[in-house]
Amino acid sequence: MGVRSLLVASTVLALGLALSGATNPGFVVRITQAGLDYAKQHGVAILEKELAQLKLQDISGESRIPVLGKVRYEISGLNLRDFQLPHSQISLVPNEGLQVSISNAFAELDGNWRVKLRILRHHGSFNLNVEHIYIKTTLQLGRDDSGKPTVDISACSTSISNVRVHFSGKLSWLYNLFRKTIASKFKENLERKVCETLRSSVRRYLQPYLQTVPVTANIDAVAGIDYSLTAAPVATAQFLNADLKGECFSLAQHTPIPFTPPALAVPPEHSRMVYFGVSSYFFNTASFAYHTAGALIFEITDAMIPKDIEFHLNTSTFAAFLPQLDEMYPNMPMKFRLSAPSAPFLSIGTNGVSLQPVVDIQAYAIYPNGNLAPLFLLGLTGNVSATADVQSGRMVGSLAVGRMKLTLKHSNVGTGTFKVKMMQSIMNVVASSILLPRLNERLGKGFPLPLPAQVQLSDPVVQFHENFLLFGANVHYQPRQGR
Repeated sequence: MGVRSLLVASTVLALGLALSGATNPGFVVRITQAGLDYAKQHGVAILEKELAQLKLQDISGESRIPVLGKVRYEISGLNLRDFQLPHSQISLVPNEGLQVSISNAFAELDGNWRVKLRILRHHGSFNLNVEHIYIKTTLQLGRDDSGKPTVDISACSTSISNVRVHFSGKLSWLYNLFRKTIASKFKENLERKVCETLRSSVRRYLQPYLQTVPVTANIDAVAGIDYSLTAAPVATAQFLNADLKGECFSLAQHTPIPFTPPALAVPPEHSRMVYFGVSSYFFNTASFAYHTAGALIFEITDAMIPKDIEFHLNTSTFAAFLPQLDEMYPNMPMKFRLSAPSAPFLSIGTNGVSLQPVVDIQAYAIYPNGNLAPLFLLGLTGNVSATADVQSGRMVGSLAVGRMKLTLKHSNVGTGTFKVKMMQSIMNVVASSILLPRLNERLGKGFPLPLPAQVQLSDPVVQFHENFLLFGANVHYQPRQGR
């Protein structure tokens, strides 16, 4: 009994560990019915061109006609002049994929006929109209080993309701006697070819196009983004959803992230073709990556002080706050080195985006030979808010600084008369006039979105939700010249 209990407990523990190992996505892509309909328009246009180039096999055979006897016929030089797909629909099949249905399609063909009846041999031409073609195919979506999306046809069927053949030339009346036999062979041949063309088109065009969706994207020379799929895309009754890892990393060294993404409850929005759910995890891994790479260090010198600000970054200016400076380092230039002791993490809620960074400000005096003398270390904390938008296929943002608090953490020149509160105003100027513009310039360059080739976004909307941002946009596809 004890062994059995141990086995049960081990099984439950293993199951619990397996379930807890399931990781939430850091980034979610959702395509609405409007987005699928737009994609269908371009896909059907390509399919029409492919079907119009169908090569149909010659048809030959024998038919026995009462009184006349056995007739041998041959249909050759089949030329498909037109293939139209006027009505099409794409629909979501939950947990299966996408179903594309085409109705009332029609085609026109012409060709040559040749007949042999006893000693008679004649030939001529014919026209053939194929009407009420119905095509139904199911697209199965998946994920390859690299995390890119895949697509293939899991089912295809074609049915043709009506085939009308008109023969011309001598003995064309003879062909009309076994028109049904020839029409049946045309129908069988064309139905098979349509599904073959669909499978070929998906593999030649759609699958390679899906491969243009980036698995990784560089933000800049410091960090990149892992956009690999964590699982195959999933169709629901309303949307096509794709969960992406959505994790930023240092290009120099891929350090494991010491925190996990929260669950995302993406609302059922329909007003745009595509939506991107961007977790706070995504942005915080970016902060972690830049901090790990040593990229969150900024140096401020006197040359960077705007000319319209009436102070210089030197010991004479700061002697007003720390009189010992003039005695120990008279009239020497200074510089500040700003660094974050830990990666600053932001929070996303229904009221917006905010963070409370902690910044160390180390002040140095600069000797004539360039050597540095550490003066004092300040701690800066504050409230920062952020805005977000989508521009040119990239997520962009900007920061605004609220209230800041300055504290003295250490001084190499004495602490008795250090006037920290008076220095607050200068630090406000440094933050708002120098540091913030540089940060916003970087955020203005943005984070690339995982878009396939030749896709542009328009009409963006941004919503704030608990633990994530939701970007919505419409899609415009611009095919390459010659396609």
